[in-house]
Amino acid sequence: METKIAVVAIIVNDYDAVERVNSTLHDFRDYIIGRQGIPYKNKNVNIITVAMDAPQEYINSLSGKLGMINGVTSKVLTTK
Repeated sequence: METKIAVVAIIVNDYDAVERVNSTLHDFRDYIIGRQGIPYKNKNVNIITVAMDAPQEYINSLSGKLGMINGVTSKVLTTK
């Protein structure tokens, strides 16, 4: 199956959502190249970037599952 390189940008506005975000990312661990988390205390948010090498459906699935968590926003940027 063809894979793409993607970056998933995640903003967590609700601290109670952090555990669900980490659990969801763990479910996709086989496709994650790396991740970076930045706690921005001045605005009370966590900013996470995740680099992936995965089929498009897995990339979309991860972003969709994250977006369904209350207090979480996610967007995807993929290679052509």
